[in-house]
Amino acid sequence: MKAAVLHQVKAPLAIEDVPEPSPRPGEVLIELRAAALNRRDYWITQGLYPGIKVPCILGSDGAGTVVEVGSDISTRLIGQEVVINPGLEWGPSEGAQSTRFRILGMPDDGTFAEYVVVPLSNVYPKPPHLSWHEAAALPLAALTAYRAAFTQGELTAADRVLVTGIGGGVATFVLQYSVAVRAEVLVTSSAQEKIEKAIELGARSGYNYTDPQWDEAVLEASGEVNLAVDGAGGKGFEKILKLLAPGGRVVTYGVTAGAKVEIPLNRLFWRQLRIIGSTMGSPRDFERMLDFVTRHLIRPAIDSVFPLDRINDGLERMRRGEHFGKIVIEIPH
Repeated sequence: MKAAVLHQVKAPLAIEDVPEPSPRPGEVLIELRAAALNRRDYWITQGLYPGIKVPCILGSDGAGTVVEVGSDISTRLIGQEVVINPGLEWGPSEGAQSTRFRILGMPDDGTFAEYVVVPLSNVYPKPPHLSWHEAAALPLAALTAYRAAFTQGELTAADRVLVTGIGGGVATFVLQYSVAVRAEVLVTSSAQEKIEKAIELGARSGYNYTDPQWDEAVLEASGEVNLAVDGAGGKGFEKILKLLAPGGRVVTYGVTAGAKVEIPLNRLFWRQLRIIGSTMGSPRDFERMLDFVTRHLIRPAIDSVFPLDRINDGLERMRRGEHFGKIVIEIPH
């Protein structure tokens, strides 16, 4: 089969022929129709991710058709259209993942290939209203956004929500979820074009975080927020705390702007704020995400589509930060 293989960091993925995998007991073989890029894939190619193993087929997101099953699984599943939960071995706790938890696409071979083997427990019926491209754009970002917004952030219609770094996959899903429950949404970006796209998706207003006084502009125009969902960290994190209303909460799921932040503890305890961490999501979160997406007919925002043999062009677009929504990889079929 054709696959995009990482042989060494800071080098393009190699499109080459590799052996087609076979499912063991408890596993299924999926013929992929589409995959999607995540920031995780880019970090791995740059050597900026822990435990990198090469050679490896990257890719966490994917959708396709079950074509073969392990010896202990009913053959009636063959032909089913599915999406993949990329979180492997989450564990028994809903509160946090187990020490065995890992994400599909390194060290386990992932979805940048014509076929992938995954545990049966990680496949779910494809939402019927989604195309193959849309279904492939869903898993990692939509799951991360669901846990951050609902499981950890307790998002409701009564909230005024701040979503930072709009245009990224997770942030865009948080925006769509918030609009779906009729919460008021504010966004930030460094690009006016992305702010305008977010307003088209239902955001009330947007602010350019390169403006040193962007937080003051939020307070003046919109007031304090009850919930912030942030994947950046860095120097802007203190500004987010400044914007939280008493009893407010901020959910952090990433550190693209830096892991070191200054936290004014007096503001934290006096205003009774909550800082909540969130990573990926449990199988229960994934099931609830699919149900929410299906009930609200949410369609992922797709930035662009690249064929598998041009996957490095997609990674370059991600590196430049030009995208709004998901970059999808079409798999030859």
